[in-house]
Amino acid sequence: MRRLGQLAACLALSTAAATAAPASAQTLKMVAHSDLKVLDPIWTTAFITRNHGYMIYDTLFAKDAELRIRPQMVDKYEVSDDKLTWTFTLREGLEWHDGQPVTAEDCVASIKRWGARDSLGQQMMAATGSLKVVDAKTFQIVLKEPFGLVIEALGKPSSTVPFMMPKRVAETDPFKQIDDYTGSGPFIFKKDEWKPGEKVVYTKNTKYKPRAEPPSMLAGGKVAKIDRVEWQAISDPSTAVNALVQGEIDLIEIPVPDLFPLLKADKNVSLYGWNAQGSQIIMRFNHLHPPFNNVKARQAAMYAIAQEDFLRAQVGDPEIYRVCNAPLVCGSPYEKSYGNLLIKPDLEKARQLLKESGYDGTPIVMMQATDLLSSNQLPPVGKQALEKVGFKVDLQAMDWQTVVTRRAKKDPPAQGGWNIFYTTTVTVDADNPAGNAFTSGGCDKAWFGWPCDPEMEKLRSSYAKESDPAKQKEIAMAVSDRVMDQATYIVLGQYKAFGAYRKDRISGWLPGPVPVMWNITKK
Repeated sequence: MRRLGQLAACLALSTAAATAAPASAQTLKMVAHSDLKVLDPIWTTAFITRNHGYMIYDTLFAKDAELRIRPQMVDKYEVSDDKLTWTFTLREGLEWHDGQPVTAEDCVASIKRWGARDSLGQQMMAATGSLKVVDAKTFQIVLKEPFGLVIEALGKPSSTVPFMMPKRVAETDPFKQIDDYTGSGPFIFKKDEWKPGEKVVYTKNTKYKPRAEPPSMLAGGKVAKIDRVEWQAISDPSTAVNALVQGEIDLIEIPVPDLFPLLKADKNVSLYGWNAQGSQIIMRFNHLHPPFNNVKARQAAMYAIAQEDFLRAQVGDPEIYRVCNAPLVCGSPYEKSYGNLLIKPDLEKARQLLKESGYDGTPIVMMQATDLLSSNQLPPVGKQALEKVGFKVDLQAMDWQTVVTRRAKKDPPAQGGWNIFYTTTVTVDADNPAGNAFTSGGCDKAWFGWPCDPEMEKLRSSYAKESDPAKQKEIAMAVSDRVMDQATYIVLGQYKAFGAYRKDRISGWLPGPVPVMWNITKK
């Protein structure tokens, strides 16, 4: 409630701002959930970079509001009788922002780069014998063994999204960042106006050819109805809400819940649950270095946790959060609960496991992204919980983009590495073993934290090859069990994301797991 007082004072002192000229009718000004510093959506899974990706790139397939995968850049596709050869033909009229046509060669190179980094992409590429260019608009994925998730992989809605890039860009080493941001999507990134810590600017791609179908979540016609989008970097939640109330901006991607009453009180502002499917919060371990290279140390941390402490601190409102210890998401077909684990701590068991792990008292490095409103309140809660059972915690504050860069380092914690960080993912990325990057046990190819678990990889591979839904579910339950048994990561619960916007100015914000700016109209 401290922020309420701050905002009330701010409003009382800003009568001059109330009479300021409104934003241009063709410019959408918004506050994103964090500042944008990393521009390569294949190099990182950070959601702010994913959102940037959706502004400027397009995808071969996309997920609609009914959670069905639909063609996007693809016009048509065929599958051979043996299910091993997939042939894709691109739509006519697709162009890169530099005016060059989008070709099959571009798409093949983009799939290869994405497939080297994404966990589902890695599985698909492992089952692929070759990627073939047939002609300028047609290419094939030729499998060497059954893989039942080809379309699901190419239509993956969130991190890491298989965005299509020009061949010259897609040939960049997947473990190095690109420096050319030419896309083919509905908006164009204005690098010359990009000021990290201040603003990001996009302009309408007037040559973009949208699909003829109505827009539906991430699928259908991506029609940019505004000329310019500006992401304003305002890290203080009260300042952002004040700017919205005063009409200085049009939209906030994720305002903090304790400011909802002030937003609801303004007749010109609407709270909007754009991510109805919700998000999942996790604590991620670094499996490479002590103490969490030892399963008993990870289990000790797990038995020290009470999810609601984290949810209360970060989300606040019980109406929009859910205590849930199912790794593959509560409310999904693969939901499986585990009694009081992560719900009610067992401190004695945690202390015993920590002792058995041989933990030597070296402080663990826990990163805190102070500017990320979806997880910035979690680390202090985690520090307190772990210290209760005998861990020593070095809580290090930094901005989210520093976390994004640092979490990719495999160096020991004392040499600039890390032991724990926190993140969130949309539930549509976590509700099955193939798409859930956190479950990967692929060693160097696994998501940040790099668990090395051959048994887990065998399960995930079996899931991807299985076509019988009943057997898929059986495998998914085994994956869930493995996550909990090995304490691969810690699930901290789920919540629904709400945005806020000036309803007297804009309309057409589409629901989905990603905040998309096409289809929005400014009055």
